Amino acid sequence: MALFFTSSIEPSSLYFVKILFILFFISSCSYRNWSEASRESVGIAPKAQDLKEDIIQVYYARAYGWRGTFGVHPWVAWKKKEEDQYTVAQVTAWNIRREGNAISVKKDLPDRKWFDKDPTLMLDLRGEKARKAIAKVEALIAEYPYKKTYRVWPGPNSNTFVSYLLRNVEELNLELPAHAIGKDYLPNNIFATTASNTGFVFSVFGLLGFTLGVEEGIEINLLGLHLGLDLWTPALKLPLVGRLGFPDKAID
Repeated sequence: MALFFTSSIEPSSLYFVKILFILFFISSCSYRNWSEASRESVGIAPKAQDLKEDIIQVYYARAYGWRGTFGVHPWVAWKKKEEDQYTVAQVTAWNIRREGNAISVKKDLPDRKWFDKDPTLMLDLRGEKARKAIAKVEALIAEYPYKKTYRVWPGPNSNTFVSYLLRNVEELNLELPAHAIGKDYLPNNIFATTASNTGFVFSVFGLLGFTLGVEEGIEINLLGLHLGLDLWTPALKLPLVGRLGFPDKAID
Protein backbone atom coordinates (compact mmCIF):
# COMPACT_ATOMS: atom_id res chain seq x y z
CA MET A 1 0.00 0.00 0.00
CA ALA A 2 2.87 2.35 0.75
CA LEU A 3 4.17 1.80 -2.76
CA PHE A 4 0.78 2.56 -4.24
CA PHE A 5 0.08 5.76 -2.34
CA THR A 6 3.19 7.71 -3.23
CA SER A 7 4.25 11.05 -1.82
CA SER A 8 3.03 12.77 -5.00
CA ILE A 9 -0.55 12.49 -3.68
CA GLU A 10 -1.57 15.32 -1.39
CA PRO A 11 -2.88 14.29 2.06
CA SER A 12 -6.41 15.54 1.29
CA SER A 13 -6.50 13.56 -1.96
CA LEU A 14 -5.16 10.50 -0.19
CA TYR A 15 -7.88 10.81 2.43
CA PHE A 16 -10.58 11.02 -0.24
CA VAL A 17 -9.23 7.93 -2.04
CA LYS A 18 -9.14 6.00 1.24
CA ILE A 19 -12.76 6.93 1.94
CA LEU A 20 -13.79 5.65 -1.51
CA PHE A 21 -11.99 2.35 -0.92
CA ILE A 22 -13.61 1.95 2.50
CA LEU A 23 -17.07 2.67 1.09
CA PHE A 24 -16.48 0.25 -1.75
CA PHE A 25 -15.30 -2.49 0.63
CA ILE A 26 -18.22 -2.02 3.05
CA SER A 27 -20.82 -1.97 0.30
CA SER A 28 -19.33 -5.04 -1.38
CA CYS A 29 -19.65 -7.02 1.85
CA SER A 30 -22.95 -5.78 3.22
CA TYR A 31 -25.52 -6.89 0.63
CA ARG A 32 -27.36 -10.18 0.72
CA ASN A 33 -28.04 -12.19 -2.39
CA TRP A 34 -30.33 -10.37 -4.83
CA SER A 35 -32.84 -13.24 -4.73
CA GLU A 36 -33.36 -12.63 -0.98
CA ALA A 37 -33.64 -8.84 -1.22
CA SER A 38 -37.02 -7.18 -0.74
CA ARG A 39 -39.02 -6.01 -3.76
CA GLU A 40 -42.19 -5.17 -1.86
CA SER A 41 -44.24 -2.02 -2.38
CA VAL A 42 -43.56 0.80 0.07
CA GLY A 43 -47.02 2.30 -0.37
CA ILE A 44 -46.08 5.60 -2.05
CA ALA A 45 -48.18 5.18 -5.18
CA PRO A 46 -51.99 5.33 -5.12
CA LYS A 47 -53.68 1.97 -5.50
CA ALA A 48 -54.43 1.32 -9.16
CA GLN A 49 -58.07 0.50 -8.46
CA ASP A 50 -58.55 3.83 -6.65
CA LEU A 51 -57.30 6.00 -9.52
CA LYS A 52 -59.83 7.62 -11.83
CA GLU A 53 -57.33 9.71 -13.80
CA ASP A 54 -54.09 9.31 -15.75
CA ILE A 55 -50.90 9.31 -13.70
CA ILE A 56 -47.16 9.18 -14.43
CA GLN A 57 -44.44 8.98 -11.79
CA VAL A 58 -40.64 9.05 -11.71
CA TYR A 59 -38.70 7.18 -9.02
CA TYR A 60 -35.12 6.40 -8.11
CA ALA A 61 -33.41 4.28 -5.46
CA ARG A 62 -29.86 3.42 -4.53
CA ALA A 63 -28.48 0.84 -6.94
CA TYR A 64 -28.00 -2.74 -5.78
CA GLY A 65 -24.76 -3.90 -4.19
CA TRP A 66 -21.54 -1.92 -4.43
CA ARG A 67 -23.03 0.29 -7.16
CA GLY A 68 -25.33 1.82 -4.57
CA THR A 69 -22.38 3.50 -2.88
CA PHE A 70 -21.81 5.59 -5.97
CA GLY A 71 -25.13 5.93 -7.74
CA VAL A 72 -28.83 5.28 -8.20
CA HIS A 73 -31.24 3.39 -10.42
CA PRO A 74 -34.32 5.26 -11.75
CA TRP A 75 -37.55 4.16 -13.42
CA VAL A 76 -40.78 5.59 -14.81
CA ALA A 77 -44.27 4.30 -13.99
CA TRP A 78 -47.66 5.23 -15.37
CA LYS A 79 -51.31 4.22 -15.52
CA LYS A 80 -53.97 5.44 -17.89
CA LYS A 81 -57.39 5.95 -16.34
CA GLU A 82 -58.92 3.15 -18.40
CA GLU A 83 -56.28 0.63 -17.28
CA ASP A 84 -56.34 -1.45 -14.11
CA GLN A 85 -52.56 -1.78 -13.58
CA TYR A 86 -49.45 0.36 -13.63
CA THR A 87 -46.81 0.03 -16.34
CA VAL A 88 -43.17 0.30 -15.26
CA ALA A 89 -40.35 1.12 -17.70
CA GLN A 90 -36.66 0.82 -16.85
CA VAL A 91 -33.32 -0.34 -18.20
CA THR A 92 -31.26 -3.19 -16.73
CA ALA A 93 -28.26 -5.21 -17.82
CA TRP A 94 -29.97 -8.52 -17.14
CA ASN A 95 -32.84 -7.67 -19.45
CA ILE A 96 -30.36 -7.73 -22.34
CA ARG A 97 -29.25 -11.21 -21.31
CA ARG A 98 -32.82 -12.47 -20.95
CA GLU A 99 -34.59 -10.74 -23.80
CA GLY A 100 -31.91 -9.09 -25.95
CA ASN A 101 -33.28 -5.64 -25.07
CA ALA A 102 -32.10 -3.40 -22.23
CA ILE A 103 -35.56 -1.87 -21.81
CA SER A 104 -38.13 -3.59 -19.63
CA VAL A 105 -41.73 -2.37 -20.04
CA LYS A 106 -44.25 -4.41 -18.09
CA LYS A 107 -47.22 -4.30 -15.76
CA ASP A 108 -45.90 -4.03 -12.23
CA LEU A 109 -46.11 -2.23 -8.90
CA PRO A 110 -44.63 1.25 -9.39
CA ASP A 111 -43.16 1.77 -5.91
CA ARG A 112 -41.29 -1.44 -5.21
CA LYS A 113 -38.08 -1.40 -3.21
CA TRP A 114 -35.07 -1.73 -5.45
CA PHE A 115 -33.53 -4.80 -3.82
CA ASP A 116 -33.97 -3.62 -0.21
CA LYS A 117 -33.54 0.08 -1.04
CA ASP A 118 -36.55 2.37 -0.56
CA PRO A 119 -37.52 4.36 -3.65
CA THR A 120 -37.69 8.16 -3.75
CA LEU A 121 -40.61 9.68 -5.64
CA MET A 122 -39.36 12.56 -7.79
CA LEU A 123 -42.51 13.42 -9.68
CA ASP A 124 -46.22 12.62 -9.52
CA LEU A 125 -48.12 14.08 -12.48
CA ARG A 126 -51.83 13.51 -13.10
CA GLY A 127 -54.65 14.41 -15.42
CA GLU A 128 -54.36 15.69 -18.99
CA LYS A 129 -50.68 16.61 -18.65
CA ALA A 130 -49.97 13.08 -17.50
CA ARG A 131 -51.79 11.60 -20.49
CA LYS A 132 -49.74 13.72 -22.89
CA ALA A 133 -46.54 12.71 -21.12
CA ILE A 134 -47.44 9.00 -21.26
CA ALA A 135 -48.01 9.16 -25.03
CA LYS A 136 -44.64 10.85 -25.54
CA VAL A 137 -42.83 8.40 -23.24
CA GLU A 138 -44.27 5.40 -25.09
CA ALA A 139 -43.09 6.84 -28.42
CA LEU A 140 -39.62 7.69 -27.08
CA ILE A 141 -39.13 4.21 -25.66
CA ALA A 142 -39.58 2.79 -29.14
CA GLU A 143 -36.91 5.20 -30.43
CA TYR A 144 -34.34 4.80 -27.62
CA PRO A 145 -30.96 4.36 -29.37
CA TYR A 146 -29.27 2.09 -26.80
CA LYS A 147 -31.67 -0.84 -26.61
CA LYS A 148 -28.85 -3.33 -27.07
CA THR A 149 -26.24 -1.68 -24.85
CA TYR A 150 -25.73 -1.36 -21.10
CA ARG A 151 -22.64 -0.12 -19.27
CA VAL A 152 -22.62 0.71 -15.57
CA TRP A 153 -20.00 3.39 -16.19
CA PRO A 154 -20.00 5.83 -17.88
CA GLY A 155 -23.19 4.74 -19.67
CA PRO A 156 -25.48 4.14 -21.40
CA ASN A 157 -27.35 2.73 -18.41
CA SER A 158 -30.63 3.15 -16.53
CA ASN A 159 -29.88 6.80 -15.77
CA THR A 160 -29.15 7.46 -19.44
CA PHE A 161 -32.55 6.02 -20.35
CA VAL A 162 -34.63 8.01 -17.85
CA SER A 163 -32.67 11.20 -18.50
CA TYR A 164 -33.38 10.72 -22.23
CA LEU A 165 -37.10 10.61 -21.44
CA LEU A 166 -37.01 13.63 -19.12
CA ARG A 167 -35.04 15.68 -21.63
CA ASN A 168 -37.58 15.02 -24.39
CA VAL A 169 -40.90 15.23 -22.53
CA GLU A 170 -41.64 18.81 -21.52
CA GLU A 171 -44.32 17.72 -19.04
CA LEU A 172 -41.64 15.85 -17.05
CA ASN A 173 -39.82 18.99 -16.01
CA LEU A 174 -37.17 17.67 -13.65
CA GLU A 175 -33.63 16.34 -13.71
CA LEU A 176 -32.03 13.27 -12.17
CA PRO A 177 -29.85 13.83 -9.09
CA ALA A 178 -26.10 14.34 -9.18
CA HIS A 179 -25.34 10.73 -8.23
CA ALA A 180 -27.26 9.41 -11.25
CA ILE A 181 -24.10 8.35 -13.06
CA GLY A 182 -24.70 8.14 -16.81
CA LYS A 183 -27.47 10.73 -16.93
CA ASP A 184 -25.43 12.93 -19.26
CA TYR A 185 -24.43 10.19 -21.68
CA LEU A 186 -25.98 11.85 -24.72
CA PRO A 187 -27.31 9.87 -27.68
CA ASN A 188 -25.17 10.53 -30.76
CA ASN A 189 -24.23 14.06 -29.72
CA ILE A 190 -22.20 16.19 -27.33
CA PHE A 191 -24.84 18.89 -26.86
CA ALA A 192 -28.43 18.72 -25.63
CA THR A 193 -30.97 20.95 -23.96
CA THR A 194 -31.57 20.59 -20.24
CA ALA A 195 -34.74 18.88 -19.01
CA SER A 196 -36.34 22.27 -18.34
CA ASN A 197 -35.37 23.55 -21.81
CA THR A 198 -33.84 26.58 -20.08
CA GLY A 199 -30.21 25.74 -20.78
CA PHE A 200 -27.79 23.28 -22.33
CA VAL A 201 -25.72 20.19 -21.54
CA PHE A 202 -22.27 19.58 -22.99
CA SER A 203 -21.01 16.04 -22.47
CA VAL A 204 -18.33 13.81 -23.97
CA PHE A 205 -19.55 10.22 -23.55
CA GLY A 206 -20.70 11.05 -20.01
CA LEU A 207 -17.09 11.36 -18.85
CA LEU A 208 -16.53 15.08 -19.09
CA GLY A 209 -19.20 17.72 -19.26
CA PHE A 210 -20.87 20.89 -18.18
CA THR A 211 -24.51 21.87 -17.57
CA LEU A 212 -25.89 25.38 -17.40
CA GLY A 213 -29.60 26.13 -17.08
CA VAL A 214 -31.94 28.55 -15.39
CA GLU A 215 -33.68 25.79 -13.45
CA GLU A 216 -30.80 23.29 -13.31
CA GLY A 217 -28.11 25.76 -12.26
CA ILE A 218 -24.45 24.93 -12.85
CA GLU A 219 -23.08 21.40 -12.86
CA ILE A 220 -19.68 19.96 -13.75
CA ASN A 221 -19.19 16.32 -14.72
CA LEU A 222 -15.76 14.75 -14.28
CA LEU A 223 -15.48 11.02 -14.99
CA GLY A 224 -19.19 10.60 -14.34
CA LEU A 225 -19.11 12.35 -10.95
CA HIS A 226 -21.28 15.46 -10.79
CA LEU A 227 -20.76 18.57 -8.71
CA GLY A 228 -22.91 21.66 -8.95
CA LEU A 229 -25.14 24.36 -7.53
CA ASP A 230 -28.86 24.88 -8.14
CA LEU A 231 -30.09 28.41 -7.50
CA TRP A 232 -33.67 27.94 -8.78
CA THR A 233 -34.54 25.56 -5.95
CA PRO A 234 -31.42 26.10 -3.82
CA ALA A 235 -29.29 23.02 -3.31
CA LEU A 236 -25.79 21.62 -3.63
CA LYS A 237 -25.30 18.78 -6.11
CA LEU A 238 -22.71 16.30 -4.87
CA PRO A 239 -21.26 13.02 -6.16
CA LEU A 240 -22.15 9.92 -4.08
CA VAL A 241 -24.60 12.05 -2.05
CA GLY A 242 -26.96 13.54 -4.63
CA ARG A 243 -28.82 16.67 -3.64
CA LEU A 244 -28.44 18.67 -0.42
CA GLY A 245 -31.10 21.34 -0.11
CA PHE A 246 -34.60 21.80 -1.49
CA PRO A 247 -36.08 19.04 -3.69
CA ASP A 248 -35.64 19.54 -7.43
CA LYS A 249 -39.35 19.27 -8.12
CA ALA A 250 -42.41 19.67 -5.91
CA ILE A 251 -44.76 16.71 -6.19
CA ASP A 252 -47.66 17.92 -8.33
